[in-house]
Amino acid sequence: MAKDLPTTARAVVIGGGIVGCSTAYHLAKLGWTDTVLLERKKLTSGTTFHAAGLVGQLRSNANITELLGYSVDLYNRLEEETGLATGWKMNGGLRLACNDARWEEVKRQATTAQSFGLDMQLLTPAEARELWPIMTVEDVVGAAFLPTDGQANPSDITQALAKGARMAGATIFEDTAVTDIRIERGKIKGVQTDKGFIECEVVICCAGQWTREFAGRFGVNVPLVPVQHQYLITEPIKDMPRNLPTLRDPDRLTYYKEEVGGLVMGGYEPNPVLWAEAGIPEDFHFTLLQSDFDHFEPMMELALGRVPALETAGIKELVNGPESFTPDGNFILGEAPELKNFFVGAGFNAFGIASGGGAGMVLAEWVAKGEPPYDLWAVDIRRFGKPHFDTDWIKKRTAEAYGKHYTMAWPHEEHQSGRQFRTSPLYDKLKAAGACFGEKLGWERPNWFADVEAGETPEDTYSFSRHNWFKAVAREHKATREAAVLIDQTSFAKFHLTGPHAAAALDWIAAGNVLRPPGSVIYTQMLNDRGGIECDLTVTRLDQNEFYIVTGTGFATHDYNWILRNIPPNMTIALSDITEQRSVLSLMGPLSREILSQVTNDDISHEGFPFATGRMIEIAGHPVMALRLTYMGELGWELHMPVDHAAAVYDALMTAGAPSGLSNAGYRTIESCRLEKGYRAWGADIGPDHTPIEAGLGWAVKLKSGRDFKGRAAIVTQKAAGVKKMLACFTVDDPDVVLLGRETIYRNGKRVGWLSSGGYGHTIAKSIGYGYVRNLDGVDAEFVLEGRYELDVALTRVPCQVHLEPLYDPSMKKIKS
Repeated sequence: MAKDLPTTARAVVIGGGIVGCSTAYHLAKLGWTDTVLLERKKLTSGTTFHAAGLVGQLRSNANITELLGYSVDLYNRLEEETGLATGWKMNGGLRLACNDARWEEVKRQATTAQSFGLDMQLLTPAEARELWPIMTVEDVVGAAFLPTDGQANPSDITQALAKGARMAGATIFEDTAVTDIRIERGKIKGVQTDKGFIECEVVICCAGQWTREFAGRFGVNVPLVPVQHQYLITEPIKDMPRNLPTLRDPDRLTYYKEEVGGLVMGGYEPNPVLWAEAGIPEDFHFTLLQSDFDHFEPMMELALGRVPALETAGIKELVNGPESFTPDGNFILGEAPELKNFFVGAGFNAFGIASGGGAGMVLAEWVAKGEPPYDLWAVDIRRFGKPHFDTDWIKKRTAEAYGKHYTMAWPHEEHQSGRQFRTSPLYDKLKAAGACFGEKLGWERPNWFADVEAGETPEDTYSFSRHNWFKAVAREHKATREAAVLIDQTSFAKFHLTGPHAAAALDWIAAGNVLRPPGSVIYTQMLNDRGGIECDLTVTRLDQNEFYIVTGTGFATHDYNWILRNIPPNMTIALSDITEQRSVLSLMGPLSREILSQVTNDDISHEGFPFATGRMIEIAGHPVMALRLTYMGELGWELHMPVDHAAAVYDALMTAGAPSGLSNAGYRTIESCRLEKGYRAWGADIGPDHTPIEAGLGWAVKLKSGRDFKGRAAIVTQKAAGVKKMLACFTVDDPDVVLLGRETIYRNGKRVGWLSSGGYGHTIAKSIGYGYVRNLDGVDAEFVLEGRYELDVALTRVPCQVHLEPLYDPSMKKIKS
């Protein structure tokens, strides 16, 4: 007998695809047995039913790889738990490389797999053909094989998750459409369906390609686009082996899996077709689009060169089903910054089956415990910002991301679509000066400057060896160390915090001491309850209850939301985003004071303007808030001003600094200098999984103050007990070794971690990497320094040196060898 729709629930999951069913399954397993899943039609009827079903695990991010690995673990046991067949086969995954650049990429992927604990094996073409005997390998340079990859039947595995959810206590209703969400004073009160109202406080929207439109009705931005994705299903092929691993042939843009004696073959064409640009048809379910053989023909031609048997195989069906893709190719998870207790799981970029088990697990924990089980920044909904509200921008960037699904994943590669969306007032000046721009959250930012007069072109040429901008960055780096540089950092996210409880609220949220006298600039982290670093930023105290907060370009939405969400109850504050009102010029280098003194009458001496202070000064008659701090190690100031003053201040500084060798510099030089000085980068070296104690930033935490702050208890406990990982620096003497991050760290022959970031220090003339040395029995400085280290770079062991002190200290002009 069918159950009646309940009138109350603890949580409502919208959408009965694999992610929605997985989320309901895991919520019920966590004890949220009054979870209700609502599906407007039938389970799997949106996108899941026509998914290809390949399950791969390796990504460039350790935690996303762990999430995908959890999917595999779940699929291994799900059939036994529920009694329903899932079609899951752990038949392994094979990836081909057909040129030297791709082979270098595959070798680096194998190192990444090794770093993250996956057994990825490199094979010769002949060995690859033994695993996949129906393919030709004349053009193959090598291959990688991951034995624990596999494939599943998408509908079957979803039905098994649904049954598991019911067994654990969740309730599922099909043919029940959510028509509205009731929100009162910014709080969710429940969902209205076509069969009645359900009172609830938490909504998890896993509605696939419908998510953007539905969430947008309640002010929540979910940047995804439905894209047509086609794959071919053949009739049974004679003598087809039944144990074939899944096959990815990225140089031919195609993938394959065996299915009931035939093949499934699909690909990612460079010219994707967006779908439903005017809206998804009202009654779209269990529906495929019309096959487009003309559009698929180039994929077929590429596939025939790899699998000649396709030429004579019967075609059962050319499946054309829309799937939701995102502007950066990563899926979207988490609590919406615009609406408390509204969670999203969507935009799975054609690997929803691989992600489904793990995505449902982390989303359920996020809901139940208030935070994800580990750092999920790569897929966090808060990674988006202003450009992601623009539908045209999203379409352009998503089409590019789809087209790059199987192209080379070059280090430092920039997108080409949706450019010049947000520009500094200095954009044209910097372009004329030879700037090669990159893009972050829609902002155009100078990465490096070409010497146009010497014939250099301000364009990136990508490589796994030294890039074409290596010499240009060396010039800028040298100027930073010996003279001075001016860097346009207008894209910094900038917030103004004020109100009667501003100081008290910020003192609770920030781990550093923000209650210093007005005029102080404080570098601080903001921690979660585990002591992990959620934000890494600077706070300038302007007055008793007025603060100016500056954080990284890409963290604008995340950090703004973190501050707002963690204001203690009954405190009154006002937080405003003033990013686009202020330009920022960073003047850095040993001659920066000499240059600045020529354009201002204010006292900028060391005594008159000490480090970590900020105040208003006048530059060439324009009011500027000068903050004396640095992310490059050199003497310098961040100069913050209204945008309409930026050009005049820039011109005044460049004119005054010309005799001293002042030059433009970009973000590549910032990175090179910060590596030498040992500054940490959030999202790489530090983040929610790393505490200040582990990262060597304990000095920035106000433990001695006696005041409480978010995360304090965890830090106190950890400091007393000791740590099991510690951030260290590594250098390589071999000038040909390029460190990019994710290279495996070996201590005395044992794998102990991987590099979180990598690059080159032009002053010390060495490659530099940072990474955590891990040991379950505890880590301290002695343990780190007494080891003998190697780095695995593209599966080659390279000797290296370990350091816990800065490699270069500009204040002492000291280079550590």
